[in-house]
Order: sequence, then structure tokens, then C-alpha cells
Amino acid sequence: MTVHQLNELLLICSLVLLIAVVAVRISSRSGLPSLLLYLGIGIGIGQDGIFNVKFDNAELTQVIGYAALVVILAEGGLGTKWKEVKQSLPAAVALSTVGVGVSVGVTATAAHYLVGLDWRQALIVGAVVSSTDAAAVFSVLRRVPLPTRVTGALEAESGFNDAPVVIIVVALSASGHVEHWYVLVGEIALELAIGACVGLVVGYLGAFGLRHVALPASGLYPIAVMAIAVSAYAVGATAHGSGFLAVYLASMILGNSRLPHAPANRGFAEGLGWIAQIGMFVLLGLLVTPHELGDDFWPAVIVGLILTAVARPLSVFLSLLPFRLPWQEQALMSWAGLRGAVPIILATIPMVSDIEGSRRIFNIVFVLVVVYTLVQGPTLPWLAKALRLGAASDASDLGIESAPLERLRGHLLSLSIPAHSKMHGVEVSELRLPAGAAVTLVVRDDRSFVPLPSTLLHRGDELLVVATDPVRDAAERRLRAVGQGGKLAGWLGTDARYDNGADRP
Repeated sequence: MTVHQLNELLLICSLVLLIAVVAVRISSRSGLPSLLLYLGIGIGIGQDGIFNVKFDNAELTQVIGYAALVVILAEGGLGTKWKEVKQSLPAAVALSTVGVGVSVGVTATAAHYLVGLDWRQALIVGAVVSSTDAAAVFSVLRRVPLPTRVTGALEAESGFNDAPVVIIVVALSASGHVEHWYVLVGEIALELAIGACVGLVVGYLGAFGLRHVALPASGLYPIAVMAIAVSAYAVGATAHGSGFLAVYLASMILGNSRLPHAPANRGFAEGLGWIAQIGMFVLLGLLVTPHELGDDFWPAVIVGLILTAVARPLSVFLSLLPFRLPWQEQALMSWAGLRGAVPIILATIPMVSDIEGSRRIFNIVFVLVVVYTLVQGPTLPWLAKALRLGAASDASDLGIESAPLERLRGHLLSLSIPAHSKMHGVEVSELRLPAGAAVTLVVRDDRSFVPLPSTLLHRGDELLVVATDPVRDAAERRLRAVGQGGKLAGWLGTDARYDNGADRP
């Protein structure tokens, strides 16, 4: 590549990113997941598009897709709140294991008997489309507050179910059949166990290191967090475990460990996640050949109809049977099984393995994802409201950013009081911070001042709290407790909720 070619490539990439950023704004108003617009950009500049760019490298697409998926899972794990998903964890595990098995079986049967695919192709299609996408779900549910039990289950399911699906698709693409189903189940269980152990170990070690080593620049913390998350994937995959499960668990631990500069860490990961999504979907749009999709349109619609109307509801019902959830929540979870990046990426695996009918599998999956995202995406908020699953506004948790003051042996905590925080109306003295911690500055309406013990705190205030090393954790727990329970947090038992580590994995 010459410098001139590099200049052209940078220009094209920057224009694509800018167009994609504008597309996010359009999707936020229309209610459509942005993935469709990114795919449209790729198709628009692809083989049947404006620039007629010819691209058919499925192996490169798969490699870049895997890398992008690692970043997306890391960003999702960092943003997952343990206190919201812990009560839904058993249900999420059931959905991502038993639910995946039921979905694969029902969808593969329909693909074989109704569409005419042989059993190998049908099982691959059934496995590929059995993975849900959290980004697609929550991009259309962001304005509809739901009970934490529902959002926690959907979010954790989308983080967990990638792992078993990848294992199934790789196994079917490599051998073509599985002689004994229990052997495959055993392999899945072993890989998931290895991935979980690696993710937990890497996550806890990484969090411990970042909390006890003061880096010389704040910008190094987000880089270190992402490096730890990616290393969890690499170690897990190298150990023949599930790297995807490892990176998600490690990132969830890091995101719930009260690391220094936590908001900056999440912001950096979110930016990388957007770049990964944009690049991945544009590349997938380039890989597809639109004029070849016509013959596979109706087969994709038929498979998608069975998946949406039969397989997904049945998998949700059977998986959640022991948990006795209300039918309204089960109905929303059934309809919220949006497919996004993962199925299309997984559809490149049989193409790389060069199995018979792999191009048709890719086309069916591509059409299915696009059509049913168009159907389900805009209707999800309406369904949530119709089922009366909107949750009342709870007291908002505080986003506390911690900056270590290495030479002063202390920490500077900065926080903003959210709209629904119960810290509103509390006096500074009523915070009852531990000795060695104090509120040193309040910023209100673009005006900063040093507060008195009798100063009332208001929603929207920004606080700077200085705490010494020994009391830093206690000060942060106390601030969060007051944010949730108000001035009576100590007497209402809110402090214990944080002292016993209930908000951490």
C-alpha cells in the first residue's frame, strides 16, 4: 500500500464513520436498530451499490467479526450492573443453554421440512439464528423503563448465549454431523466451564491490580481495562475454552469493581464498541450480494416466522418454567429475541469451511436478520407498554469517578447527583462520611463553592470528595447508600447493602 492509497483509505473510512454517526441519530428517532443502517451503508458501496466494490473474503470477515464481537462483549460487560442481573442470572443461564437447545431443534426441523435444507444445513441455520443481540434489543427499549428482572435476564442471556452457539456451529461446520449428542453437550459444558474460570480469574486479578497500582496518567486506565478484557478472551480461547464467555465475565467484574476513572473506562469502551459495530456491519454489508437474495427471501421469511412465533416462545417457556415468571414478562422476552451481529458473523463459518450450500445459509440468515429486525424492532416499545411492563422510576445510582492521588495517599471522588437520587435535599453533614473524607467543592448551575455542613444538596449538583486511602471504599459506599436511601440510610440498613459487597459479582 502506498501513501496515496493510505490517504484514500483514510478518507473513505472517515466518511463512512461520519455517515454512521448520523445514522445513529436517525435510528434513535425511527426506533430501528442502527445495525440495519450500517448494513445498508455496506450494501450501498458494495457489489450492487454506488461504488461497486467487490468483496468476497469470508475468512477476513469472520476474523474481523470475531475481533469486533470481543470488543462489543467487553463493552457490554463493563456496562452490566451486577445488582440488576444477579437476580436474573439463573434464568439467563437457562435461556442461554436449554433455550438455545430448544430453539436449535425447532428451527432446524422447520428449515429441513419446510425449506428443504439437508439436516446439516438446517442444524447450522438453527444454531446460527439462536443467538440474541443485546445492542439491538436495548437500542429500541432505551425509552421504556422495564423491571430489572426482565432487562437483567435479556442482557445476561445475550452475553452468555454466544458461547454455546459458536461451539455448535463450529462443530457442525467442521465434521458435518455429531455421532453422539451427549459428546457435543459435554464439549460445550467443558468449554463453558473453562471460559468461566478464566474470565473470573482474569477479571478479579485485573480489578485487584488496577485498584492497587496508581498509573501516571488517567488515560492509561481505559486502555488497561480493555487490555485485560481482551486478554481474558485470548487466554480462554487458547485454553480451548469459550473466549467469548471469558471476556464477558471478566468485563462484568471490571465494570462492577469501582475502578479509578470508571466513567472514563466505560466511555472509552463504548466508543470502541461503536467503532466495532460500524466496521463489522459495513463489512458484512459488503460481503452480501443483493441480487442473489431474491431466491432465498421466502425461505428466510418462513424460517424466521417459525423462529419468532414458535421456537423462541417455546424456548422461553420451557427455560423459565422453574422460575414461574408472569406471562407478560415471558411474552416480552419471547418477542425481544432480536438477532443482530452474531448470527451473520456465524454464518461466515460454514463459508470458510466451504461446506455445500454455505452461500445459501449466509443469504437466508442475512435476510432473516434484516426482515425480522424491521418487524420486531419498532414494535418492542409498543409491546412493553401494552403488557404494562414499564417500571416506576427508582432512585438513581450515583456514577462516582475516582482519581488516585498517589503522592498524597488519597483519592479524589467526583460525582453528579441524578434526577431521582435520594441525596437531593440532604445536608452535607447528614452524609456522615467517615473520618478522613470530606466534601470539598460543590458545582451548581455553573457556579462552584465550598460547602458548609448545613449546605443542602440538590439534584444536578456535582460534588468533589477527597478521601484518604484507608477510607476511600467506605466513603464511596456511604455516598451510594445515601443516594439510594436518603439521609436515613444508616438506620434503614442501606449501608449494609454496600458493606457486604452485594453490588459486586
